[in-house]
Amino acid sequence: MSRLYDTIEPNVIDEKMLQKAVEEQGPQEELGQLAKREGIDYKDVTELQLDFRNILKIDNLWQFVNLTKLQLDNNIIEKIEALDSLVHLIWLDLSFNNIEVIEGLEALVKLQDLSLYNNRISKIENLDTLQELQVFSIGNNNLTALENVVYLRKFKNLRTLNLTGNPVCENEQYSMFIAAHLPDLVYLDFRLVDENTRELADIKYQYVIDELKQGEAQALAKLVEEQAKQKELEHHKAAYVEYLNGPFLFESMYAEDTEAVKLAYLPGMADLLETYPSSKFVLICENLFAYGLKEHEKREAEVSTFYECLQEAIQDSQQQSTKIILDFENDSQGVFDYSLYLNFEIADSKLVKYNEDITQLSDTLMTLEMQTVDQLEVRQGDISAKRQIENTGRLLKCHCSFLCFLTFFHTMAQCRDLENHHHEKLLEIAITTLEKIVKSEFDEEMPDDVRLLFVDKDTIVNAVNASHDIHLLKIDNREDDIVTKANSWSSSVHKNELSRNRNRVREINQYIDHLQEELDNMERDVLG
Repeated sequence: MSRLYDTIEPNVIDEKMLQKAVEEQGPQEELGQLAKREGIDYKDVTELQLDFRNILKIDNLWQFVNLTKLQLDNNIIEKIEALDSLVHLIWLDLSFNNIEVIEGLEALVKLQDLSLYNNRISKIENLDTLQELQVFSIGNNNLTALENVVYLRKFKNLRTLNLTGNPVCENEQYSMFIAAHLPDLVYLDFRLVDENTRELADIKYQYVIDELKQGEAQALAKLVEEQAKQKELEHHKAAYVEYLNGPFLFESMYAEDTEAVKLAYLPGMADLLETYPSSKFVLICENLFAYGLKEHEKREAEVSTFYECLQEAIQDSQQQSTKIILDFENDSQGVFDYSLYLNFEIADSKLVKYNEDITQLSDTLMTLEMQTVDQLEVRQGDISAKRQIENTGRLLKCHCSFLCFLTFFHTMAQCRDLENHHHEKLLEIAITTLEKIVKSEFDEEMPDDVRLLFVDKDTIVNAVNASHDIHLLKIDNREDDIVTKANSWSSSVHKNELSRNRNRVREINQYIDHLQEELDNMERDVLG
């Protein structure tokens, strides 16, 4: 069925093979020779043929980011891999290889035509992301189960399917089954699916298909619901208030608290836990959640306005820079006319003047860029007003108008107050219980691991404090998480602008260096 190793040494796709293939398939004659001398940028290659090269392992294709067609047929490839960078691939031929498992195609979301003909594949799988698939050839493999073909129903654009040569084709219900389960299929095994077969198939499998459609509808509804929840969660994350709209924070305080499980057996703990104002704790979190979403909307509006101003400032700067450069080049048109430099003094004077003009041009362009930066910094200042807020002895410098940290810290302080109050009550119960045990006045049953906490005062106090510390740590971590994310967002805005400024300064310097190099060459030629 598939190819065996030849007497030729198995190959891995390497630089030498790629260079040779690109040169063979690239432009020929004079254009081809020029490309060979100057080198071909793999990013410019859209089609690549690597068939009949005894390739065992796919590798080193990451540079072909704009490839749309790839031939890897008639090799000895055993595993589909290293194709993640080929996101623009439309046509892929992996026929006549030794592939056993369909895998490694997740990134090829634009793929329309896929051939896995003549391999060792026993199951159609791992193609979920290939929603653009129109032509699928997987004949001459080891497919045995008709039910596996049902997997292809999710590909709504699939019109051509080749399964010929698989054991599954020997099933007497094969054609009917395929026609019924893939109603949009036009060609099956190189033949047109005729209407008569399709009608008979619809009748034969009517109830099966109806049940299948019902299951698919339920699955789709569940998927839509999950996607909506995920989208909502992403929105909450963008506002830095995810999981604050409910008891999540409160429950997390006890999720990893092993001491709390033991302390729950203390007398009076049931009443204390009932009076612990968990509902108030949750309400505080929900209020912060609602506040965060509202402030997030304000921030989004501010950011949108900022980037509008950014584009306006950049466009204005570019227009001014273009005019300045055009004026400079127009004024300097005669500088490189060698006939004007027959007199040494005149030549020296003109070159000195041109050098001064270049310096003046550089200063003008840099000044214009600095003015642009100043404008944007003023606008950023509106969004990222610096605030210094002291809380629990810590000085925090925050650069984010999205969240009023005074309100935020006050909210978290309320959560700590509730926890501290609960801790005091729990400690009172623990000490009272210890005193009763010491006086032999405690006659209630208690698990052995809980009774071990009462060997002395330090042990029980440490257990209560450990539980309290875990709860406070959860609150602190949530607080720090919001601060970190808020500051990270603000930093990213500044970082983007800094990157733009650096690139612009680099462009100016490169242009000035080019002019200076021309001037230096001119001075050597004219002044000797």
